Amino acid sequence: MAFRSRREKLRSILSGGTCVHPGSVYDAISIRIAEDLGFPLGMFGGSVASLAVLGDPDVTLITLTELAEQMRRMSRASTLPVLVDADHGYGNALNVRRTVQELEMAGAAGLTIEDTLLPAAFGEARTQLISLEEGVGKMKAALDGRGDSSLVIMGRTGAASITSIEDAIRRAQAYEATGVDALFFTGIKSRAELEAVAASTHLPIVLGGASEELNAIDYLAGRRVRIALQGHAPVAAATRAVYDTLKALREGTPPKALGGLASAELTSRVMREAEVKARSGDFLGSKT
Repeated sequence: MAFRSRREKLRSILSGGTCVHPGSVYDAISIRIAEDLGFPLGMFGGSVASLAVLGDPDVTLITLTELAEQMRRMSRASTLPVLVDADHGYGNALNVRRTVQELEMAGAAGLTIEDTLLPAAFGEARTQLISLEEGVGKMKAALDGRGDSSLVIMGRTGAASITSIEDAIRRAQAYEATGVDALFFTGIKSRAELEAVAASTHLPIVLGGASEELNAIDYLAGRRVRIALQGHAPVAAATRAVYDTLKALREGTPPKALGGLASAELTSRVMREAEVKARSGDFLGSKT
């Protein structure tokens, strides 16, 4: 299978003894930059997907089709393995099964399925969780939908910040028993909580949104954390840069006087211009 090597790279990260920080990616340009800079893995978050595709906040307005198509564009542009935040699987357990199928075909190296109740329930201001039983059903459906055994499927829970660390552990143990490949936690705030999680489970751990207390990578590696997210600063930086540039132009700054622009060399590298020119010569007889 064309994408197997990417998935095997992600599996190698999970089975290794170190912890890595992935690069936050969301389109063809960002994934190529992350690859060129040597990131071992890309993370395609649900919030950045919503912003990049729709310009909307992270309130589950993006559809599975839109998410998978954006992943497909990134797969074409780069060979960097990407872990996709597949949210709640866009519905019930049967929808989760289809979500896995679509993201597998789109080239994802792995994906997470979470137990958050999404979209938000009517009249509820606080984030809620689905039942443990429904969460287990979703994990089983995700595994059943996998056609390529190398695709990584992670069970994700945000219970640590919604209910309790004890509930997070209980859910993680149940998801672990279904056969998922790793456990993804959000809301872990302290070393004591992480150590309780590590002592109660066996699978590789992924941390999202960890506190400042949990930023020592060697410490994390010793607690079986193999991937630790660092947020999604690249899309925020890109938004700021576009805003500042358009503002300057609107206020009359001449294009040649703008600062902070990508050099011609960087733009050419990101576009893979040399490769495209070589193909033009080979297939079109074009002369450079």
